[in-house]
Amino acid sequence: MGKRVETAGRVVRFRRHGKAAFADLWDVTGKIQIYAKLDRLGEAGFHSFCQLDLGDILAVSGSMFTTHTGELTISVDSYTLLAKSLRELPEKWHGLKDPEVRERKRYLDFLTNPEARRIPFLRSEMLRRIREFFYSHGFIEVQTPLLHPIPGGAAATPFQTYHEALNLPLYLRIAPELYLKRLLVAGYEKIFEIGPCFRNEGISRKHNPEFIMLEAYQAYADYQSMADLMEELVTSVVFAIHHRLDIPWQGVTLSFQRPWKRLTYWQAMEEIGGISRDECGGMEGVVKVARRLGVEGILPETGWGKAVDELFKARVESHLQNPTFILNYPIALSPLARRIPHDPALVYRFEVFMAGMEIINAFTELNDPIDQRERFLEQVREREAGAALDEDFLEALEYGMPPAGGIGIGLDRFLMVLSNSPSIRDVIAFPILRPKTPTEASSEIQKKD
Repeated sequence: MGKRVETAGRVVRFRRHGKAAFADLWDVTGKIQIYAKLDRLGEAGFHSFCQLDLGDILAVSGSMFTTHTGELTISVDSYTLLAKSLRELPEKWHGLKDPEVRERKRYLDFLTNPEARRIPFLRSEMLRRIREFFYSHGFIEVQTPLLHPIPGGAAATPFQTYHEALNLPLYLRIAPELYLKRLLVAGYEKIFEIGPCFRNEGISRKHNPEFIMLEAYQAYADYQSMADLMEELVTSVVFAIHHRLDIPWQGVTLSFQRPWKRLTYWQAMEEIGGISRDECGGMEGVVKVARRLGVEGILPETGWGKAVDELFKARVESHLQNPTFILNYPIALSPLARRIPHDPALVYRFEVFMAGMEIINAFTELNDPIDQRERFLEQVREREAGAALDEDFLEALEYGMPPAGGIGIGLDRFLMVLSNSPSIRDVIAFPILRPKTPTEASSEIQKKD
């Protein structure tokens, strides 16, 4: 008590009592009460203090004392207005309620809604724990390009841009995979990267065009090694944040207790989806299954791999609530994974599902340049004109890439699970939104008037 202090924050409460006034200053760590008196600040200073508005940002200096109600308070000797709030804070500091306004004005959402405000802290903690985990296991963090001359690493539609000086069309990366594998060729045996990826596709509860991806590769490992590593990683992060392995998710409890359940792709399709591998032997069979089960949008021209994947999403995915490994995918869905020798229609790949979402994708990586070229050519044949082979990557493989396991984690979706958030937009600071029409903008202005 009596110690001289200095602090700064936003005015979130103000009340005057004759020749004295109380206010609350807020910053991201909490609130502190301040106390101003006419005889200490002088008439001009006290009058100016009483003109403060909610939302103003103020620096104060003074001494600490405790009020008769026991509240820690700063008795103000001097103050400086650091920034003036020209707009009234929403709903008298009780927070934004309209979901659309919350998404369009995230700075106000974070400012006034404690639940929203905790998300960036949680993201930072998640990323720190992930990095510490990989460092402790001997991995190094690397960075690879965001601009690619040829899109690759995943089956997705890229965003295209153009480099004027080089007269060169470029693409925002859809995945860092092919550059990270070049580093495996270069002799780096344990590597990971955390960074943005971009896919020019739909927006939904689980999809945003820009998202954060973690990819990691370990030489002389396979997908079983990576499965064990992922169980250890995810459970360590969940426990570090929640201090337990059973956490709430949208009205249910998810258990991250090890070991996690493991099913093969066709086991899951049969046991959960009621679909056998035999009846999906050709496109005609897949269409019949779709009609039998009422799964729409699957037509003869859909393509076998995409059609089977749609059946899986419709009949299996939502049932995978606790973390579950789905292993041994059809090769049509996995152009970068190694074949299973005794069943070459399948590959050594797993995905981890939790909360009804795919969170982790992993392979025993394909390191045969001849097989890789053939699969790339098949992809080119299935795409529209203009698709191209990444000859530089294929040449790198020809120098020899060690056998390796690789994983990719959608960190925004993982954060959804950690924060019990139903939409990916809730965990991205500034999600992409459809622009308002002139009519909507005009209507908003009229409401303010």
